[in-house]
Amino acid sequence: MVCKRFSIVDLLVLALCMIFAATFFFLISWIRFSPNSTPLPNTDLEIISRDELEIALENAAMAGSKNLFIAFINRAYVEPHENEYPSMLDLFLEGFWEGEGTRQLLDHLLVVAMDKAAHERCEYRRLNCYMLDGDGDGDGDGDDFAGEKIYMTGDFIEMMWIRTSFLLNVLKKGYNFIFTDTDVLWLRNPLTRLSMNETFDLQISADSFNGNSSSELNHINTGFYYVRSNKRTISLFETWYDMRNNSTGMKEQDVLEQLVSRGILDELDVTPRFLDTLYFSGFCSDSQNVNMVVTVHANCCRTIGAKMVDLKAVLRDWEGFKNNRISDDGFSFRWTNHSSCINSWVQ
Repeated sequence: MVCKRFSIVDLLVLALCMIFAATFFFLISWIRFSPNSTPLPNTDLEIISRDELEIALENAAMAGSKNLFIAFINRAYVEPHENEYPSMLDLFLEGFWEGEGTRQLLDHLLVVAMDKAAHERCEYRRLNCYMLDGDGDGDGDGDDFAGEKIYMTGDFIEMMWIRTSFLLNVLKKGYNFIFTDTDVLWLRNPLTRLSMNETFDLQISADSFNGNSSSELNHINTGFYYVRSNKRTISLFETWYDMRNNSTGMKEQDVLEQLVSRGILDELDVTPRFLDTLYFSGFCSDSQNVNMVVTVHANCCRTIGAKMVDLKAVLRDWEGFKNNRISDDGFSFRWTNHSSCINSWVQ
């Protein structure tokens, strides 16, 4: 048997290669696991370390920013009311399709489902979906809030607080968002009427607008608002949510309005902007110019059935306007009376 002899040069080269390889693997390990280092992109470790909510938020967020839109649904909002289509979710999505400059916004909408049926319908629609169970812990094992929750009942109030808790969590993760109720029709892109810089911490819709966007006397509506994630807004949402056990019989909107009236915004240095109903309108206060309207909210309404009847009328009015733009000033246009919602309070 002949043994090959290695020269000193060969041995030195082999030793240097081994040292280089050991150094390389050490650096890779240090970069990946050091607490002060930037994680490597697109690694399995990175995906495992993030929870499902972070992944859902990232998927929905606009490119290069941490801005997105959030809406909640339950079974009552995805199934036909009294066995008649469309569902409330159908109407909500139709608003994006029929609106001007709104279709592409669906890519950045995160739909939070409160029960399995709602989540399945969301996925069927190929939206950005996140499953939240009735306890609000995101494990997807409950259907506590699947049915219709009549306005101001105990279940309705509890569902609103679960929603507030979830949105607080989103703020803590550093995301800015427009929250929208599913009974809000987006007829134009709201980003064209909102300030997207850091001037305002909270831009919130109103049931009625007194003409002053800084006035805390405006009657707020938590069905549509844009909030930036920062220490001030996180403190506001924490204070708001902590009030739930001391506000029996009050919905979360009334609690926030009470806090605002007591000076919580000044106390926490939160800069608000109250949105003009000319642009961000609702059944409580119609927009007076269809050329300016951005959203229409089925507020001041008690039941899903009534909301759906009157929202269908809004879409018909909108289609009629688009097909017959009679007046450039928009003031000759008239919305159909919201009769079903008005009558919902006397039933």
